Amino acid sequence: MKVIGLTGGIGSGKSTVAQLLVELGAVVIDADELGHEVFPRGTETWREVLATFGRQILAPSGEIDRTKLGGIVFDNPSALFKLNRIMHPRMYEMAKARIDEYRRRRVAVLVLEATLLIEAKWTSLVDEVWVIITPEPKVFERLQKQRGLVRKEILARLRSQLPIEERLKHANVVIDNEDGFDELKARVTESWTSLASSIK
Repeated sequence: MKVIGLTGGIGSGKSTVAQLLVELGAVVIDADELGHEVFPRGTETWREVLATFGRQILAPSGEIDRTKLGGIVFDNPSALFKLNRIMHPRMYEMAKARIDEYRRRRVAVLVLEATLLIEAKWTSLVDEVWVIITPEPKVFERLQKQRGLVRKEILARLRSQLPIEERLKHANVVIDNEDGFDELKARVTESWTSLASSIK
């Protein structure tokens, strides 16, 4: 099985590329979904996050409100470090277990979609790193339209992430998402074709 680590900054288009790869035949593990699964109400992780950040992060249901939590950590590097120290080891183990399960099922290509693939030191889980790059003005446009974030919120999230130059140092494949969907699809298909030929 070939494991691709798909990464890029917030708003870069990872989910779109992941969906294109699914259509081409890959199976995807989404790290964001792992993050949702890590701290359901009452679990050890839920209690640890709550003890670290207080009851202000809770939704009325008692679940952790990720928007409230994000508002705290993205403006505070120390808080983000504390959250990552709690979350990343647990998410790593979940990702590893699922990769192993897909390997037992003899899946040909698996994609681990993770914004923090490099920062969290998850590259040991993958065979190749694919980095999506998108100009910052387009990222602002997408996040304002899709998530309703204001400029200050977007900047906080962008500045909390690894600089693109650092991501590119780890890249086996770089996918430019500067143009429209058709151009992106063509680039993803080209990279997929190259990958498929290498594993036959």
